[in-house]
Amino acid sequence: MQKILETIMAAEGSGDPAKELAAIAGLPVPESYRGVVVRSDETAMFDGMATKEKDPRKSLHVQEVPTPELGPGEALVAVMASAINYNTVWTSIFEPLSTFTFLKKYGRVSALTKRHDLPYHVVGSDAAGVVLRVGPGVTKWTAGDEVVAHCLSVELEDAAGHDDTMLDPQQRIWGFETNFGGLAELAVVKANQLMPKPRHLSWEEAASPGLVNSTAYRQLVSHHGAQMKQGDVVLIWGASGGLGGYATQLALNGGAIPVCVVSSPDKAELCRRMGADLVIDRGDFRFWKDERTQDTDEWRRFGERVRELTGGEDPDIVFEHPGRETFGVSVYVAKRGGTIVTCASTSGFLHQYDNRYLWMNLKRIIGSHFANYREAWEANRLVALGRIHPTVSRTYPLEQTGQAAYEVHRNAHQGKVGVRCLAPADGLGVRDPELRARHEAEINRFRGR
Repeated sequence: MQKILETIMAAEGSGDPAKELAAIAGLPVPESYRGVVVRSDETAMFDGMATKEKDPRKSLHVQEVPTPELGPGEALVAVMASAINYNTVWTSIFEPLSTFTFLKKYGRVSALTKRHDLPYHVVGSDAAGVVLRVGPGVTKWTAGDEVVAHCLSVELEDAAGHDDTMLDPQQRIWGFETNFGGLAELAVVKANQLMPKPRHLSWEEAASPGLVNSTAYRQLVSHHGAQMKQGDVVLIWGASGGLGGYATQLALNGGAIPVCVVSSPDKAELCRRMGADLVIDRGDFRFWKDERTQDTDEWRRFGERVRELTGGEDPDIVFEHPGRETFGVSVYVAKRGGTIVTCASTSGFLHQYDNRYLWMNLKRIIGSHFANYREAWEANRLVALGRIHPTVSRTYPLEQTGQAAYEVHRNAHQGKVGVRCLAPADGLGVRDPELRARHEAEINRFRGR
């Protein structure tokens, strides 16, 4: 592993980094590597505890694991950096169920997928790094390519997946519903998960947009989502967070009018630094009277606040991901004929809303889950062009992944929390300093938050 890192580091400051990295093809594949895992014999460790009390630092372990054999259409990536997503938090607290259920199910698909059914689960659904090896049938990527990985894993042996790969019956989220994820020194991905690493970004910056930027792109921009257009009023919950930070940027970049909902003055300032003028502090509203009863008067007061900011307009689109806490008011405030596009449900999966406001006002609810390869590619292209920027606020070394996940679980973070896997420090991997210089302020606006 040290030889692999030395070869990658030789590209730093090189006049021909591609030539330096090509030498990686001649290095042996390590027999094992360090990965962040949860263990099957610990799935009951948090039984009886409230969700908020469950501590990822106790369940996430860094351990040496065997390097799996590559199958057809796969690639082995030396991971320089990864990032924390809510699915890593869910994995670490074994909610809503243990991910070993997913691995067992996947392991029954074929002799090749049986590799994933193990007593440990290497987690992580983001990665930036260098291709180390490719399996049979891979022609687009070669050893030494600098890449980022999106997290859609599909088999594509069923006709249902060939119009929209998200509808493939064997669609899974890599590193969550599959093994050998990105919070590790090595990762196994399908070749159609790979995309070019944005050349002006560091490893940890390049690793951070993959899941959340692609998810936001499908939700807002794609014809599979809300099909956002210029001038649309878009209400964005958690607008400075890992997912909402990209939704805010996509809305601004696409000529829409974001109304950003945040939970603190500091987060409001971040939205304004991104260019959003309309910001609401959700701390001023209490949408639930108690655990069972929503407060419709607060729905109305919130809707009035939105109209105050927009000059009397209701949202054309509501970008929904908190779930239970906010879904009722989201359905209420969307304009007549408007769209609520939803994923994730980080505050709870069982939503309650008043259907009268949906059916009588001809609103639509669209369920959206990650993105297909084309959508992920287009989202990554916007990053590579410097139109959309990473939202990394802080990074941790691989050994402190549990702490990183703990911060996200407590919502004590801004933007995305990165994890350095092989990368020894932040700021490495930049190949286009001129493009970076033009966007330095935007790239760093979440840093230290």
